[in-house]
Amino acid sequence: MSEWLVLTLAMAAACAVVLTIVVINNRRIGEDDDPSETPDVIEYMSMMIGVVYAIVLGLAIAGVWEARGAAQETVRQEAQALHEISARVEVWPVEVRERIRADVDTYVAYVVDEEFPYMSEHGELGDRGAELLAKVRRSVSDYRPATDHEGQAYQPLVDLVGAADDARNARGESAGETMPGVVWFGLITGALVAVGLIFTLQIRRTGRELLLAGFYSALIAFLLFLIWDFDAPFGRGLSATTGPFTSLFPQVTG
Repeated sequence: MSEWLVLTLAMAAACAVVLTIVVINNRRIGEDDDPSETPDVIEYMSMMIGVVYAIVLGLAIAGVWEARGAAQETVRQEAQALHEISARVEVWPVEVRERIRADVDTYVAYVVDEEFPYMSEHGELGDRGAELLAKVRRSVSDYRPATDHEGQAYQPLVDLVGAADDARNARGESAGETMPGVVWFGLITGALVAVGLIFTLQIRRTGRELLLAGFYSALIAFLLFLIWDFDAPFGRGLSATTGPFTSLFPQVTG
């Protein structure tokens, strides 16, 4: 199911539930009821709870957005390290550098074509990627430089393989959902409380009040959807992309 369809259904359901309860509750109120009799303390508490919940929502959105940005940065670092490996082996013999570049291209093709879809579906790295990167490591570390010029490139290349491996591990740690279950429990409970406070203010069935109640509930549903969509940096609509790989290795990714 499309993420946008989920968002539309969630917002529509939130509006429908709130408006239905308002209409049903309004029918039970007698004609002599005065909405101005709502105690000031209830209005004050409703305002304070709404402000606190808005702050919590803002922190949650900032947290998942930062996690998505960090995940995208690990992809960039991994792609850049592999690109540097392909470029710096130029000083080594033809057969050595061609073998290393072929190993790098094979790994990049696997990451773009197979591992990213696998991460999106399972929330973890694929098994074959570690083997392909280990092959790149062996191709680099097994070579014995024949000249001082070749030797000067050896240690930087080994370090670049380590940097790519470290970025890959960081990508794996970011593959799953980042928000703990207890945080989701607090967000959903807070949403129910914030929307439930609408009914303590004795709103009527006027068009203006119903419109505001619907917009308020739809806004909370949208913000919760936004957090859910950002929560899996590699798994949903606004996810980290393979852009760094495709831009640095166009000959592999097409």
